[in-house]
Amino acid sequence: MRILLLGEYSRLHNSLKEGLVELGYEVVIAGTGDGFKRFDVDLNYESVFNRKGLPKFVAKIALRIFGIDLVRLGRTNRFRKLLPKLRGFDIVQLINEQPLKIKAETEIALLRKVFDENDSIFLLACGTDYLSVKYAFDGKFRYSILSPYRENPELKNEYRYILNYLEPAHKKLHEFVFDNIQGVISSDLDYHIPLADHSLYLGMIPNPVNINQIKYHNSGQGEKITIFHGVNRSNFIKKGNRFFDQALEIISRDRSKSVQIIRTEDLTYQEYQKARADSDILLDQVYAYDQGYNALEAMAMGIVVFTGAEKEWLNHYNLQEDEVVINALPDTEYLVKKLKMLIDNPQKIRTISKAAREFIEREHDYRAVAKSYLYHWRGKL
Repeated sequence: MRILLLGEYSRLHNSLKEGLVELGYEVVIAGTGDGFKRFDVDLNYESVFNRKGLPKFVAKIALRIFGIDLVRLGRTNRFRKLLPKLRGFDIVQLINEQPLKIKAETEIALLRKVFDENDSIFLLACGTDYLSVKYAFDGKFRYSILSPYRENPELKNEYRYILNYLEPAHKKLHEFVFDNIQGVISSDLDYHIPLADHSLYLGMIPNPVNINQIKYHNSGQGEKITIFHGVNRSNFIKKGNRFFDQALEIISRDRSKSVQIIRTEDLTYQEYQKARADSDILLDQVYAYDQGYNALEAMAMGIVVFTGAEKEWLNHYNLQEDEVVINALPDTEYLVKKLKMLIDNPQKIRTISKAAREFIEREHDYRAVAKSYLYHWRGKL
């Protein structure tokens, strides 16, 4: 069986590929590398104008002065040249309903060629899409990445890319993709909940984590507790990073002798790995019900993570609050309280650290997850 994984976010498809390859399948990843993160892909369609430095500067000028999006044009041209290599696969899985991140009408035309040249098409609900954004926009979550915008509409410019998912052009892309897939799978509860009653929904499969590549260390052993906050500047508001920054300002003052704080911005995946390596606590994101990929990898390392861990997630995995992760809320005082509880009780850090690694091994093993994908794909063949 030949499998094409189209698009890459946060190393999800790379870990899935590793599991599938170990099971004896031929797998190709085509993608952009997820911007500045630069994840590995077999076939790359990222635009040269999305590189740091002069290329990105030229692209910004062209967009601002002439209204020409060189990044999208570059992706379009590179993907079109790759089309002969994207034929004859038994399974194609899209990382998202807009895996090319280009103009919606052009994306439909290029995806149509992919759909026509391959057998079975599946969609992974991972990252913002029409259904998840609409669900959040309609206020159906208790809180979401849209909460800052709902509280302050003046942030509209910060949300222009997300709100674009609700525009007619993208809705047409969404409908086109759903008209051509055999089924859709969610990667976590933030996408599972909006999809729960959809006729094409096959269910949630936890993110795969290649635990063989992640060395575990029991956190909370040093003289100081190291707290790591890695920021993606473009998602600063949407991830709720301001609450973490506010909490760290208080912690740096009240627990200055007990902590070391590391804060970074826009690191590549390899740089991010090195920066967080010796952390005891990682601050991931606030506006989530479940963990994203960065959180899961950190948990596998034995780092105590502040991230999405809402009651729906606790119930799904039959866990207790603070058992394997700390639920992050948009509440600075709450975050400070939780951080102080850990800093003042290193044994609690060590306990969560061990439980977090065991949870990843139990629920997110990349080989078991790969088998789940195969089961769901085959059920629709």
